[in-house]
Amino acid sequence: MLNKMIVSFVSAVLLAGCGNEDVLSGSGDNLSDTSAVIQEFDTVMNSDAPAIAGGMLKYALVAESSFQGIFSPVFSEDDYDEELMAFSHEPIFSYDENFQLTQDGMATFVRNDDLKTVSITLLDNLKWSDGAALTVDDILYAYEVIGHPDYSGSLYGEAFANVVGMTEYHEGTAASIAGIEVLDDTHLTITFKELNPSILQAGGALWNQPLPRHQLESIPVSEMVHSSQLREQPVGTGPFRLKAIVPGESALFEANEYYWKGKPKLDNILVEVVGSETIVAEMEAGNYDVAVMPTSSYENYKDFDNITLLGREELATTYIGFKLGSRDAESGDNALNLSSKMADAALRQAMAYALDNEFVAMVLFDGLRQPANGMIPPVFEGFSDDEAVSFSYDPVKAAALLDEAGYLDNDGDGFREMPNGEPLEISFAAVAGGDAAETAVAYYIQQWQKIGLDVSLATGRLIEYQKFHDLIASDSPVVDVYQATWVIGMDPNPTKMFSRTSALNYTRWTSEKNDALLGQLNAAVALDENARTQLYQEWQALLFEEAPVIPTLWRTQIFAVNNRVKNFNIRYGATRGWETIELTSDESVR
Repeated sequence: MLNKMIVSFVSAVLLAGCGNEDVLSGSGDNLSDTSAVIQEFDTVMNSDAPAIAGGMLKYALVAESSFQGIFSPVFSEDDYDEELMAFSHEPIFSYDENFQLTQDGMATFVRNDDLKTVSITLLDNLKWSDGAALTVDDILYAYEVIGHPDYSGSLYGEAFANVVGMTEYHEGTAASIAGIEVLDDTHLTITFKELNPSILQAGGALWNQPLPRHQLESIPVSEMVHSSQLREQPVGTGPFRLKAIVPGESALFEANEYYWKGKPKLDNILVEVVGSETIVAEMEAGNYDVAVMPTSSYENYKDFDNITLLGREELATTYIGFKLGSRDAESGDNALNLSSKMADAALRQAMAYALDNEFVAMVLFDGLRQPANGMIPPVFEGFSDDEAVSFSYDPVKAAALLDEAGYLDNDGDGFREMPNGEPLEISFAAVAGGDAAETAVAYYIQQWQKIGLDVSLATGRLIEYQKFHDLIASDSPVVDVYQATWVIGMDPNPTKMFSRTSALNYTRWTSEKNDALLGQLNAAVALDENARTQLYQEWQALLFEEAPVIPTLWRTQIFAVNNRVKNFNIRYGATRGWETIELTSDESVR
């Protein structure tokens, strides 16, 4: 009944511009005391059936737009490309279930606290997927490209500037990075200004993806992202390598005989883009073997006999962000604009208290989302704070905050004006997606209207993924508020999203207290577990106080796996990956 009710009003909302109070009257006002039942899933799929030799696995890349096709962790900023590179690129370091680096990968390491160094040793005789030797010089080359003055990606920031000599190299006053010393083909030492917990965190401050100097060195760094070497003939360290590509649509991978663990069991993996509207029917028909499924369609596929569902907590947080300034392209600094439309923290806090995210998780996502009380999801034990003060659903408090801050409806049109009497019109941007995601967007707009805020969709509609990203990254004036997902990766350090210099700080929020807390999180003081926990708690309290973002939902990631697949494991820290997967029949189970 509730699902039908929400779906009925979303159509009216989007067609009528969210202006019909009668249509919207049945939201989640009476549901805030009801808790969603969190679904639990296995993370490993095994089979006793004998495997066939080789074969081709078909993987559905569930996407609402084409992928960019940049096969390089140094340059890629597209989640779809990251999904593709899981087959062809592998970090040199392994990690455990707590996302701490271990000594089981292509590289081992030794940390020296007194010298502030990390010494890296590669295994002997490692090769790139084209057969060329992989050496520590390729690790150095990745640092040289990321730190280069002409580097166009978004990775350069505090973590790289923490390497001794990197700032001088980045600014063009030094020809090399003083703090990185290559001893021989398999040994390299990096000296840091400060040691911090992120250095030994998977996906953290110790860069884990080498770059093939032998393939790319002749290409100017400014032109590298557009090169055919990264888009059509990439070489990698993973179990498979790209064989053929239809740009934006499909990619065919073949087994990499030079893979450091040995040639994979499968011959090929074919990846094709499939929309969320059709993936359920495709999996039921057995047209694909693996897909990361849209949770909004869970009820439609949860009982299919030909697939097994695996699930895990996603390393991501969905949030609502406020555009609070702009980024200086030349200096790379984010600048807070105290005159921006959303600059008043009371306005932002009121918009947070107007939302019942427990209702959204329960009704729209079938227990496959959890209401978030912070930006760091609970999978990061010791970093996430279960008891953190967070925004609860309280529309009365929301209205009171607006009244006290001077946002009043002076002309009686049902919408509040700015404290100076000027109209307050707020444009909200969100990505086009499945029905539940779109309904959630309509619900948010409805709730903001109920407290007297004139909120409407930026551009008049939900936005295609790549265009949305471009609008947010360029600080387009058509966007005041936006819904996005912070894909945290394996290192919960918030510096990469919230620092003064981060290109990924799309809110452009800056604060001296934030600078200080992030500085301590990236210093030796944070190596102490108690001190680190305290710093994360203080940072999350600051985020609650200033509200540059509203954490909304934590997510469950669901994999649908055809029952002919064997040895599929999505557990974080698993040492077996795509190279061990096999098929038990030539044809998919239908």
